[in-house]
Amino acid sequence: AGPMTVLPQNYVPCISLDAPHLSPVYARPFRVGVVAAGFNPRLVEALLNNAVRRLGAAGVKTENLLVERVPGSGELPFGVQMLLERHSLDVVLALGVVIKGDTIHYQLVAEAAQQGLVRVGLDARVPVIAGIVVAGNAAEAEARCLGAIDRGAEFAEAALAMAALKLKLPPSL
Repeated sequence: AGPMTVLPQNYVPCISLDAPHLSPVYARPFRVGVVAAGFNPRLVEALLNNAVRRLGAAGVKTENLLVERVPGSGELPFGVQMLLERHSLDVVLALGVVIKGDTIHYQLVAEAAQQGLVRVGLDARVPVIAGIVVAGNAAEAEARCLGAIDRGAEFAEAALAMAALKLKLPPSL
C-alpha cells in the first residue's frame, strides 16, 4: 500500500466528483417535462441527450416526455412555468449552460434562473430540477457536458428521485 493521504480538517469534498448514489426508480408512469436553453447549443444538446437517454433507460415512455426550447437559461423559469400550466407533469428538468465572460452577466443569469426555477416548482408543487451548468470557462463547461462528468444523467437521476418522492408523499387534503 502507498502512503496515506491526510486531508485538512476543513476539507470539503468537491460536489462535482461526489454525486449521490440514488436508488433505482421505476419511472414508467412518470410524465416528465424538459425545457432546454438555446445558448451554448452543443453543450446543452449533450445535457439533453444524456438526460433523455437516462430517463428512457429508467422506463420513461417517449409519449410521456415533453421537450421544449427557450432562448437562454434566463428564460428557463418562464418556459417551465408555461409547461406546468399547460400539462400535468410529475417533474420538470430545466437544462442550460452558463459560461463566465468578461462581466458578471453570467452570474446574474445563473442566479436569476436558479431562483426562478425554485419559485416555479414550489408555486406549482411540482419538482423542478435546475440542470444548469455554470462554468468559469468553456473547458470547465465541456468537461461537465461532454466529458467524464455526465451532468445530463445526474440531472435526470435527480428528476426521477423527486418524481418518486412526489408520488410517495402525495399532498394532504
